[in-house]
Amino acid sequence: MAQQHLDPTAGPVAGDTLAAYLQAQATEFLRALRQHRETGGATATNGAEEAVDAARALRRSARRISGTLHTFRPLLDEGWSEGMRPELAWLSGTLAREHAYGARLERLLAALHRLSGSSAFPAQAPAPDAHPGTHPGARAQLPSEKGTLTVGAAKAGALLERQLTLARTRAHSAALQALGSSRFHAVADNVAVLASEVPLTASASVTGLRPLAAAAEERLCDAVAGLPLITAGHPYNAEALIHGLSADTAPQPQDAPWHQVRLLLRLHRYAREVLFGDEAPVDVRLLTTGQALDRHRDAAEAAAAAASAARTPRIAPATAYALGVLHADQRHEVEAARFAFQRAWMRETVGTP
Repeated sequence: MAQQHLDPTAGPVAGDTLAAYLQAQATEFLRALRQHRETGGATATNGAEEAVDAARALRRSARRISGTLHTFRPLLDEGWSEGMRPELAWLSGTLAREHAYGARLERLLAALHRLSGSSAFPAQAPAPDAHPGTHPGARAQLPSEKGTLTVGAAKAGALLERQLTLARTRAHSAALQALGSSRFHAVADNVAVLASEVPLTASASVTGLRPLAAAAEERLCDAVAGLPLITAGHPYNAEALIHGLSADTAPQPQDAPWHQVRLLLRLHRYAREVLFGDEAPVDVRLLTTGQALDRHRDAAEAAAAAASAARTPRIAPATAYALGVLHADQRHEVEAARFAFQRAWMRETVGTP
């Protein structure tokens, strides 16, 4: 996977390394929680940077603790770790939704502005990260009524703003309720205990961390091997466009394997943090593939939001048209992100400089 492959035959690493990492993350979690309480989480929607940063730090620590419990679960008390992991995932997911809705709205409004105001539309030039071979107009294989798009873009933007702002407000309320719930207090209590004592198994002192970290890397490589990287080399995936604009509201099935790879890449990165700590060598490949998968996730969710808005009853044809163009644009971003991932992943495999 990386330039420095984890060696599953390497000697054992003391459980102290795992305990130190978990305790450090638990301390970060508690520090972020204290900051969030001091700044007043209720002001987050009004742009309080401190509260936003604290919520982000809470998510960051919760993800790392949960991911580490998953990768190194043979070294930890099974009942404790299996009970804590889903609670941390619940917390991280709940806190992430408000930010996700805000970022999605910003992305879609910016794309609408670009599409309706660009003289290059509809025979639009490829995006900067679009891959070679993308022909002019591949970004939007739709009728060329630019005037219709311009008329519908404003109403489409207003519709998206109403829907996603409402969703963001609800997510903010849900996050506040979660942080005040007995369920969250139980999670915080468990993390506080973790900051001082990690429930390791008896074998943790004689079992190495590297074999478990190597297994996480192997799961990632296997998942990548199952991706349609050949399809990702094509300039445009019309099958995904057709599915997204259908009446079927189910998630785009092509996206699920890529989201799974993103999760496994994150677990692999956390395992490296456990092994190497602050001295972990910079792996450019991990950075570039991770960035590509983040763009893939963001574009896929934005496309789904555009398709969902297009299904709103009784909207004007021009509005529906603008949302259809927006959906196609975001699905193109999905394809571009897949191609970027493919190039970054395959570069080292084939020995490309």
